[in-house]
Amino acid sequence: MNNRAPAVVVGKCSERSRFLSAIRAAGLGLLWVVAAEPAAVEAQSAGAPSITETTFTLPGGEEMPYAISVPDGYDGSPANARPLVLALHPGGSSYHYGSWFMQALVEPALRDWGAVIVAPDVPGRSWSSPDSETAVLALLRDVASRYAVDPDRVLVTGFSAGGAGVWYLATRNPDFFTGAIAIAARPRDDDLEALASFPFYIIHSPDDEVVSFDAAQEVARSLTDRGYPVRFRSVPGYSHYSTGSYVGPLRDGGEWMMERWQIGAATVQ
Repeated sequence: MNNRAPAVVVGKCSERSRFLSAIRAAGLGLLWVVAAEPAAVEAQSAGAPSITETTFTLPGGEEMPYAISVPDGYDGSPANARPLVLALHPGGSSYHYGSWFMQALVEPALRDWGAVIVAPDVPGRSWSSPDSETAVLALLRDVASRYAVDPDRVLVTGFSAGGAGVWYLATRNPDFFTGAIAIAARPRDDDLEALASFPFYIIHSPDDEVVSFDAAQEVARSLTDRGYPVRFRSVPGYSHYSTGSYVGPLRDGGEWMMERWQIGAATVQ
């Protein structure tokens, strides 16, 4: 069965003005919007990716909108398999909200990875639910069947409600994902013992107005004390509502994750 609807190719989206135009057209306003500064985008050495917006048909027949970013120079060669990134948007809803989130934060931050990035709209009311888990895993398996991606480099990242989804998915699927970066979020009723050998990077601001910095930091300390591969990054001065301003910290988290993956690959060899 073909799970994909006709696609809309957004094209080479790397300009800050294009992000803001798309957001205004969608009626999102500026609540979550502080897009990446032009200098942050231009600092990337890789070319702009190709971004396509489409939908995925879920097992029950529902359509889940998502965007996919394919890196510049991608040739589909299994010998040059790319990292796979799942990007989970913060709370809110509008058509292809995940696409905005990916273009405002995740893609600029991780562009130098040369990754295939997948950014769905939440299929229900929360990323932290069995139905959402089933939906995004089905989507990722579909993408992995069509693109040359590396199963040893599969990242889940998200912001706020999306960050809570990161904790949810990582703790329940440590054999599918190989790393996680949660931003402005903390775990809920998640089994943290599943992260014993799982690289996890946490980004949080002490000035966050919504999610407790102390709670997130305490979780990070607890996991570090257990010897888990966790890194906590404090970013003073960052508002919970300035999503795109986290490009730099996410880029740093990506560098740490790549180092962890390289250490793991060397250990296996």
